[in-house]
Amino acid sequence: MRSDVTSLGPPPLGPIDAAAGIVVLDAERPEPGYWVGGAGVTYDGERFWLTYRQRRPRGLDRERGWRCAVAVGDDGVHFTDAWSVRKDELGSPSMERCRLTVTPDGGYQLFISYVDPADRRWRIDALTADDPSRFDVGAARPVLTAASTGTEGVKDPYVLVAGPVTYLFASYAAPRPDLSAAAHATGDIYAVGATVHPTGVAVSLDGGAEFQWHGEVLPVGAGWDRYQARLNSVVPAAGGYLGFYDGSAGHEENYEERCGIAVSADLFTWRRLTPDAPWAVSPYGTGSLRYVDALLVDDEWWLYYETARPDGSHDLRLTRWPRR
Repeated sequence: MRSDVTSLGPPPLGPIDAAAGIVVLDAERPEPGYWVGGAGVTYDGERFWLTYRQRRPRGLDRERGWRCAVAVGDDGVHFTDAWSVRKDELGSPSMERCRLTVTPDGGYQLFISYVDPADRRWRIDALTADDPSRFDVGAARPVLTAASTGTEGVKDPYVLVAGPVTYLFASYAAPRPDLSAAAHATGDIYAVGATVHPTGVAVSLDGGAEFQWHGEVLPVGAGWDRYQARLNSVVPAAGGYLGFYDGSAGHEENYEERCGIAVSADLFTWRRLTPDAPWAVSPYGTGSLRYVDALLVDDEWWLYYETARPDGSHDLRLTRWPRR
């Protein structure tokens, strides 16, 4: 198999049929609050690398995002864990999406997002290794924090390399001068309704070693996505880029977002194609279908996504479409 995203046309009109999707990873238990997803998929020319997160309901031992992993597979469907980290190793209340990239020297870089135990705000760190099985949490370095971005927290990285520039898109909690410290008491500013959550971008010119924060590129909308607009994946398309983003109307829908699509000519300014309603939803439960990660393999679109099931849990699925 090969991965080629140099001349993509638009995806099929969809929407994704989650009921017919291939289950890549199952939830830990078939109950509400047990989720597996937040995935990112990288193809290095030989193998598929999958990053994913496992979550448990609040009130349990190791609640919320308790484990993130890097897995490897030959066919993009069946994966075996190569490395993992638990929130305890970071001293954190929770972890969220992570993202693996291939560095210019042929090594690997892993971006992880988690709640900083010092200030209970979300942050993004990076690990580097010559092989994904050798990441060392003790050598993690800060990439984006609430302090460095001037926000109330930043998480869920997605990385795109375009020529000499590395773009790191991330969801962030918009700053509010009057925000009380109590808003961070839960360790999840996204779940309390204190501020909105657009997407921002940071840029690196040295292969991802150092990033400069540029701020908002995809603001929240005016309707179904007025609380959150989280850009999850970007693919080159004719004349620009196509992006898949998560939206929600309020903090009550946090954790249960649905998918919209947007386009951009320069990666800094995005136009919604779905301002009035989501592009894709699950037919089950809350309708959540989120964290869409898209790539082209041979002549097919491959879309990985986390989706709600009838039992209230979330699993990780794959939908494949022929390229048009």
